[in-house]
Parts: sequence; C-alpha cells; structure tokens
Amino acid sequence: MNRDEFTDKCITFAVKINKLRKYLREVQHEYNNSDQIQRSGTSIGANYSEACDAESKADFVHKLSIAQKEANETVYWLKVLHGSELISSDTYKELMTDVNELYKIITASIKTTKQSTPENNDQ
Repeated sequence: MNRDEFTDKCITFAVKINKLRKYLREVQHEYNNSDQIQRSGTSIGANYSEACDAESKADFVHKLSIAQKEANETVYWLKVLHGSELISSDTYKELMTDVNELYKIITASIKTTKQSTPENNDQ
C-alpha cells in the first residue's frame, strides 16, 4: 500500500469517527466519550501525515509510534462505547476492523523502518 492509499484510509476512518461523534452527541447525548474517541480516532491520520514529513528515520518511527498509540486508544474507546451500549455491534465491528487494519499497517511500517536503519543492522 502506498502513502496516498494509506492516507485515504486514515481520512476515511477519521470521517467515520467524526460521524460517530455527531451521532453520540446528538442521539445518545454522550459528550465525554465522544470527545475522547474523536481526538484519538482522528489523530491517527494526523500523526501519520506528520510522519510522512519526518526529518529522519528516527523521527518517522517516533511519529508513527504516536499514531500507533492513538489507534490503540481508539480501540479502548470503541470497547467502552460498545460495552456501554452506546454503539451497535455492527458499528463496533466495522470500526474495530478499520482501526485494527490501520494499527497493523502502522506497526509493520515501524518494524520495517527499524530493520532498515543502519544502526539496527549491526545488532
């Protein structure tokens, strides 16, 4: 998957999260959790975008690691929302599939970059 395709996946996911936030606020009258998932879910792509303009491989890995943490936090909030019966099982499954795919791609990119870094090749 190239940079543009992954960026598009991140944007599509962020749009879904923004729509989820709107639903949570307008229909469920849930504000705190909706704000939390909106922050973490939309920052995955923002951090990836920053990583694409990294100044070094170490900076790239650092920024991707932040995106990875945000994806992990998004999983947490989805579990909370589903467990609290604020989102349907279908919505939960769809968003979990999406965020898990983003997480796996980010993790693979981190691993590949670390393995291709010269100082790591000596170990």
